[in-house]
Amino acid sequence: MITQMLFSVLIYATVFHECHGEDSVDQPEKHIAEVEGKSVTLKCKYKTALSQPELFWYIQRANDFPKYILWRNKIGTKDNDAQFQERFQSEVSSDSVPLTIKNLRVSDSAVYYCALRPTVTETHSTLTQKQSKCSIL
Repeated sequence: MITQMLFSVLIYATVFHECHGEDSVDQPEKHIAEVEGKSVTLKCKYKTALSQPELFWYIQRANDFPKYILWRNKIGTKDNDAQFQERFQSEVSSDSVPLTIKNLRVSDSAVYYCALRPTVTETHSTLTQKQSKCSIL
């Protein structure tokens, strides 16, 4: 019999210098923990003056730099990094872009960031964080 393992995922809301005055993201849940094999949805609320905002999700595992997961916009255009195509899904609404992770694995334990601008480049630029933590139970 395989014992289900619990793991934690830390989530930090991020605010970037590129954002305009009214632009913001908020990840309201501070810490989420879930059982391996289940699904979880990470919430991200956003505000922007842009009529066609582009929303991004990133993952940062321990001792690693943030990595791009996916990009979405309101008109339905989307992109997922190849390693996140099967289990990571998201759709943009008028004020949120939740990230659903299916069939959770222990390796999914990480810090997750949502953003209104592309933030991870090949030079791995530094992220500026708002201290809003989230955890998965």
